[in-house]
Formats: sequence, structure tokens, C-alpha cells
Amino acid sequence: MQRTHFDHMACPIAQSLERIGEWWSMLIVRDAFRGLTRFDEFQHSLGISPTMLTRRLNTLVRNDIMFKQPYQTRPVRHEYLLTERGLALFPVLISLLDWGNRLLDDDRIAIVPVHRHSGKAVTPQVIDRQSGERLTYHNVNIITTARCAGTGNKPQRDAHREISAPYQHQQPYNRTGNE
Repeated sequence: MQRTHFDHMACPIAQSLERIGEWWSMLIVRDAFRGLTRFDEFQHSLGISPTMLTRRLNTLVRNDIMFKQPYQTRPVRHEYLLTERGLALFPVLISLLDWGNRLLDDDRIAIVPVHRHSGKAVTPQVIDRQSGERLTYHNVNIITTARCAGTGNKPQRDAHREISAPYQHQQPYNRTGNE
């Protein structure tokens, strides 16, 4: 199957997917956050073919998500470590974890994020840095600027579209029926 490329799209989501969008890449990054660093560790954890793992690791290194560092000289073997850009994916992964825990009815799922020092379970949420307000589709509009739409280099106030506007009047999904 031919992979679709998004490198022609001037959108941060599309560009992010271009760099890390294949599912193996996100699972490799997940495992790196769990402390795995070596090729054989990733392969054992994921059950991925060596060829596919090599491709995905090379892509992650090329896109500055991970870097490789030798840990053995004969034969040369490398550890794969997260860069600052890779570490910045943590909120994305913890959000996916939270989404899966809350909204997927799957008894096999048993991953709980806990605070490193207190050992207490944590509940992730996305908040605005400036206001501290929780961000939801009820209080945030995603604006496509002229730059993102491909009509120029600078965002223009009169050339935007509110992507989330049609969803403003929907009720949030609540699996339990409470709230």
C-alpha cells in the first residue's frame, strides 16, 4: 500500500503527521517514553519486522524526533533516544492514552498514568498556558489562516475560516450518562 504524503499541505496537523503519523512511529515513541532505547527492545515490544523498524527509526531520526548514539563498537550498535522535539510529543501521547482509557470499551486496556513522585493516578487535560482554562471544542475555534490556506505568507484576519463552528452546539459525549 502506497503511503499518502502531506508535505504539500500548509497545516501543522498535516505536517506533524508527515513526520510521525504512521502508527509504528507513535508506538516507538511510546516505548521510548517507557525507557526502551535499543533496536532489539523495540522489536521485542512491538513484534515489528526488522525492516519496518529500521525504516521507522530512520524516519524518526531524520525528523529530529529521536537521535541515535552508539553504545557498542563491535559490531556497531546504537541506542535511540528522544530529542527535545520527541519529548514534546508527551502531551500528545498522554492525551491519546486518556482518550483510550475513557472512551474505548476494552477490558484489555490497563494503562494508568501516575505521578512520578506521589504515585497517584493523574487525569490529563489540555489547558491554555496563559489563562489556565481547560480547552475543549466548546470554547476553542480552530482558525485556518491565509498562510495555512496557501494564499500568502502572513495570516490575514479577513481570510480565516472557523473549522469548529459547526460543532459549537453539540453536547459533549458522555459515556456514563452523568454530568
